[in-house]
Amino acid sequence: MTDHPARTARLGQNQYGKAETRVVRITREGELHHIKDLNVSVSLSGDMDDVHYSGSNANVLPTDTTKNTVYAFAKEHGIASPEEFGLLLARHFVGSQEPIRRARIRIEEYAWERIGGPDAQHSFARTGGGTRVTQVVHDGERCEVVSGLKDLTVLNTTDSEFWGYRKDRYTTLPEAYDRILATDVSARWRYAWTGADGATAPDWDLCYQESRRHLLDAFAQTYSLSLQQTLYRMGARVVESRPEIEEIRLSLPNKHHFLVDLEPFGLENDNEVYVAADRPYGLIEATVLRDGAQALIPADLTHL
Repeated sequence: MTDHPARTARLGQNQYGKAETRVVRITREGELHHIKDLNVSVSLSGDMDDVHYSGSNANVLPTDTTKNTVYAFAKEHGIASPEEFGLLLARHFVGSQEPIRRARIRIEEYAWERIGGPDAQHSFARTGGGTRVTQVVHDGERCEVVSGLKDLTVLNTTDSEFWGYRKDRYTTLPEAYDRILATDVSARWRYAWTGADGATAPDWDLCYQESRRHLLDAFAQTYSLSLQQTLYRMGARVVESRPEIEEIRLSLPNKHHFLVDLEPFGLENDNEVYVAADRPYGLIEATVLRDGAQALIPADLTHL
């Protein structure tokens, strides 16, 4: 019998789970119906060395079980908000399975609006005003909730400039004193609440709605000399207006619009006709913090 050779490699960070479980929950109040449409990804980690080193599945909860738990919880608990649903799932996996020490739940919510007039009760259309997202992490003691949105497209047709920048031999971009400013907002904000001190959880829906409104208001109301300036104003408006939020990270691609040269056709283009270029694009990213807060949102979270 030959002994196994000593390991020269060791296991590092690892996790597993079921990604993108789509669940639609319909709540019926007589003729009035409500819809919640989620995409749920579960990631679990803990005492998982053996399954990697020897293949023993003794500590592994099947990913199919995590999928089934999402469906069962949607029935048993309903879906009040992505944050609340994520917290229920995360606490369940850590609390019910001893080898699991940490659960991360990522959720996207697809919004629907009623159609069919003021009496509409069960007809809906998918809205296009961005996708609500949340990430809940629970380690058995504390929770971390990072929520936000993505794919929220906004555009100002004026009140935007870009000039006075550094130039070198490769610079060809002309200075702009009146330009279109457009971007797809991807934002993540972290709540101060951790669930560890018995404090009441924030009103998740209200905070999302108000944070989204502040982002849009700041974008619309900022006379922009750079997209960086606009980003800071958007983040600062949220932090200054919502005391439950400690930090916010924004990723704003600059969706360039270039004036079309109409001179070959004998026409003058007085800031009227543009071509929208989808790539390459400038990508502006930054975190805005409440004074004294730590930056804990990963820099790449807005891309995941």
